[in-house]
Amino acid sequence: MVVQSVALAAAGVVGANAGAAAPGSYKVVFQVSDADPGKWQMTLNNVHNAQAELGRDKVQVEIVAYGPGIAMLKANSEVAGRLAEAAQAGTAVLACENSMRGFKLARTQMAGPVAYVPSGVAHLIRRQAEGYAYIRS
Repeated sequence: MVVQSVALAAAGVVGANAGAAAPGSYKVVFQVSDADPGKWQMTLNNVHNAQAELGRDKVQVEIVAYGPGIAMLKANSEVAGRLAEAAQAGTAVLACENSMRGFKLARTQMAGPVAYVPSGVAHLIRRQAEGYAYIRS
């Protein structure tokens, strides 16, 4: 666990359920940059479907929100309950701190399961370089 925490800190992820996927498993990162609840519901459905089809223990899932999409990670958003369910199922829900500053959002305003990355776009670039499948919602 300490090794994973050190690796997460080095990758710029604070408090996420991330790390290297086990052999024979899958890694996917979903990007959501819209504040459209319908797109968020679709993304959360797709995450659930991927975990159901591939096996929750076989797929490592991250959702990265930036730009206007950051608003949907607020504690009072329409999808806050589903975010908590996704996190309980092992999905890392990541907020871009650059976007949070731009929209003047504090961590205290965000939903409980949210973790943070300094730059959502840079995180997506890193994950793709690490072999993650990339899905834009």
